[in-house]
Order: sequence, then structure tokens, then C-alpha cells
Amino acid sequence: MTDEPSTPSGDVPDDDSSADSITEGSLLRPLFRLAWPIVVIQLLQVTYNVVDTLYLGRLSAEAVGAISLAFPLIFLLIAVAGGFTTAGAILVAQYTGAKGDESAGLVAGQTILTVAVLSVFIGVGGYFYTRPALALLPSDPETAATVIPLAADYMEVIFLGIPLMFGFFVFSALMRGYGDTRTPMAVMFVSVLLNVLLDPFLIFGFADNPLFGWLASLPGIAALEPIGLDPVALEASLLAATGFVGYGVKGAALATIAARGVATGIGVWALFATDLGPDVGIADLRPDLGVIEDVFRLGLPSSVEQTTSALAMITLTAMVVTFSPPVVAAYGLGNRLISLVFLPAMGLGRAIDTMVGQNLGADRADRAGRAVRVAATTGAGVMFLVAVVAVAFTEPIVSVFLGDVPDAPATVSNAVEYVRIRSVEFAFIGVSQVILGAFRGAGNTKTAMVISVLTLWVGRVASVGYLVFVAGWGATGVWVGMALGNVLGAVVGVAWFSRGTWANRYIEEPAPDIDPVGED
Repeated sequence: MTDEPSTPSGDVPDDDSSADSITEGSLLRPLFRLAWPIVVIQLLQVTYNVVDTLYLGRLSAEAVGAISLAFPLIFLLIAVAGGFTTAGAILVAQYTGAKGDESAGLVAGQTILTVAVLSVFIGVGGYFYTRPALALLPSDPETAATVIPLAADYMEVIFLGIPLMFGFFVFSALMRGYGDTRTPMAVMFVSVLLNVLLDPFLIFGFADNPLFGWLASLPGIAALEPIGLDPVALEASLLAATGFVGYGVKGAALATIAARGVATGIGVWALFATDLGPDVGIADLRPDLGVIEDVFRLGLPSSVEQTTSALAMITLTAMVVTFSPPVVAAYGLGNRLISLVFLPAMGLGRAIDTMVGQNLGADRADRAGRAVRVAATTGAGVMFLVAVVAVAFTEPIVSVFLGDVPDAPATVSNAVEYVRIRSVEFAFIGVSQVILGAFRGAGNTKTAMVISVLTLWVGRVASVGYLVFVAGWGATGVWVGMALGNVLGAVVGVAWFSRGTWANRYIEEPAPDIDPVGED
């Protein structure tokens, strides 16, 4: 990477002025500047799943159920390495705040090396563990016969492409720690666009591809039919010429891997061949055991946190698959919609880990604490408004994701009930995500791990288990139990944060002299 010009004391990367910097001046401006691209990134991330669901919903309800079952199992192994990307972001943020540019570059290189090696092992292991793991699920007979084989097909393709997926995760985390969330957003946009273009063709090929039907329904297209621009006729001609009928759920996985691979390639080029991000070069990829030890020390609790989160999701999925396919599909649809409304809280939480990290690196614990309080208040308010909208428009939104396929009415009915019940927890999500981000940014990944474990295993898994199998609430017990998790997480997180024991930075780099500019 080329050398960057030196910056005056008090300036940080990706800022238009010192008054808007992460470690000086206004709190709201840098918080918003960091958070909105993260929200867009997560929205684009969800778009991968939404597009898959939109097209697979035209294939069958079983195909939708398959990717709903696949995601928790895939996330389990992704989580093993995911914690180390978090460690890289924390260290880069604190070194950037302390003006340790060389240290930030070395940390970035060692994080890339560590995650690259892990991704290869995870991809190979995941490919071979897929079918045995799915076989352990206590499934309804119809679900076992129609949904689980499709989930296995999807998962095997994804695991083979795991290294390509991880590359973008690392790039995005390192850039976030550095204070640049807009570049990963632009890269993610390119990747999602490619996925949207590939999905219908790799899933359906040229046999009953809904894309051609949608094109034919557009105003003005009918007028072009006499000159040979009939989408339906074009599809028939392409099918006759190629015989390509798509790969079904495997096609959705192939589209995702191809799009992720492009994002990884762009990210690697941006880090090593441009002035964007931490000052990392090829030499920083040589193993440095001291830095790798730091990455593991911070990354292992985050990895455990994400892994136990995945195990909780798998446990919940194991409970859900004891129900009929419409309930399984509704659970998947509801989770995907809730992942959309989750985005504002996620953006604030990840913005806060950068703000806390850089301010602690700059020896400004007071400013870090004020930023957390501002973000938590904002998050609760925004998520309350999201809850109101979610309750008002749940049914038309859910209906979009299923076509005229068997079990569609029952699936929609269950999904509407699920989303409306879970809307009760939305404001608590805003608070809990900010508090967890604050602990991670400070390097207190063990604390974030403990709160997450309580949220998921006590707040959700235990609640769902009791309400479904003891109280006999049926599917409603699943929906209610899922809603209790973040309520518990927010209460515990705020109480722990109020103790004030989080505000010590992890690194030993000397803090720079920074003069406050503007209003905090």
C-alpha cells in the first residue's frame, strides 16, 4: 500500500474536519457518519437472503424452509472465524485513535492471515459435517423428507465457497475499525447487484423463470411483441437452445458465492493497492506471534459469543422443525423480516464499537461514555418507530415473499403473528446492540460474550423450551419466547455498563495529544 500523508495531531482518517472527527467535536455527526453506511451494508447483506427467499418462494415453500434451516448451521462455522474479524476491528480502532498507523497495519495483516487459514479449515469441515448435522435434527416426517435434503444441497455449496465469503467480512471489519464504513458499502453494493442478476438464472435457468414473467407484465412491453421482444417467447427459445433448467436451491448458493468472491477481490485490492484503510502491505502478512496472540485473546471470546449464538439458533431451529412445514417456513420468513428491522440497531452498535475504540485509544474515556449514552437513546427511539411500522404493515410485507404455492396462506398467517409479537422487543434491541458494541470497542469481549449468552440461552432458548414443551403454547410459544431475549439482554447490559468498569483501553500505544474541537 502506498504511503499516506501525515496528519496533524487530532485528525483521524475519513473526516472532513476535526470538528466532525471520531475523537473530537460533535458526537452525533461522526456517529451518524459511521452508522448509516453500516445500516446500508447490513441492508445489502439482508438483500442476499431476501432475493434468495423471493425467488425460492416461487420455487416452493420447501425451498424457503430449506434456507431457513441452513442458515443457523452455516452461521455456526462462520462464527468460529467471525470473532477474529471483530478482534481486528477493535485493535485497528484503538491503534488508529492512538495514532499508531504502523501497528494498525500490522494488526490488519495478521487478522487477514489468521482468518484466511481458518476459513480453509472451516470450509472443508463444514462441507463434510453438513449432512450428519442435519440428520441429528428431530424433524417432522414431512419436513425430513422434503426440506432437509434441499438444505443440505444449499449448505454444501456455501461451505465450499467460505474462503471467498470471509474475505469481505475481514475487509469490512478492518475498514470499520479504521473509521471508513463508506468504502465497504460501495463494494457490498457491487456484490449484491451481481447476486440479484445471477439468482434467477442459476435457480430457474430458462424454465418457468419468474423474471421473464415479470418483464412481460411491465407497461409497454406488450407493444414490443410484434418486433420480437416478447420475454416469454425469448425464454422458450433460450430453453430450447440450451436446455438449462437451473440448479434450484444450489443455484441460490452459487450466486451468493460468486458475488461474495467479487467483493473479496475488490476488498483485497483496496487494502493492499490503494491509500484506503489501514497502512497494510505484503510484509504485514508474515506471521507475528505477538500480534496473533492479541488477535486470539480478543477474538476467542467474540468467537465463542458468535458460536454460542449459532448454537442457540440451531437449538431453536431444532424445536421449530418439530412443527409442520408452514410453521418452519413462517419462522424463516419472520426471521428474515426481523433482520431487516434490526438494521438501525446493528448500525449504531457497530458504529459505537469504532467510536469507543478510537476514543479509548486517544485516552478519551469520558467522550466514549457520552457516545454510548447518545447512541443507546437514539437506538431505542428509532426502533420504537420501526416497531409501529412493522405492526401496521406486517401482512402485506410477508405476503410478498410467497407466490401461489402450497401452504402459502398458513405460512403467511403464522409469519404475521410472529413478527407482531416480536415487535414488543424492538426498542430493547436498540439498547442492547449499543451496549454490546461499547464493550467490544473497549476490548471487553468477554463481557459482551456473557451478556449475549444470557440473552440467547436464558432469554430465548429456555423461554421457548418452556412455553412450547411445558406450557403447551404451540407455535405461539416460539414467537413469544423469541421476543424475550433482547429484553433480558438490554436490562443486564445497562446494569453492567453503569458500573463503569469497561472504560480501559486494550493497547499500550501512547495516546496522542488531542485538543477538543467543537461541542461534545
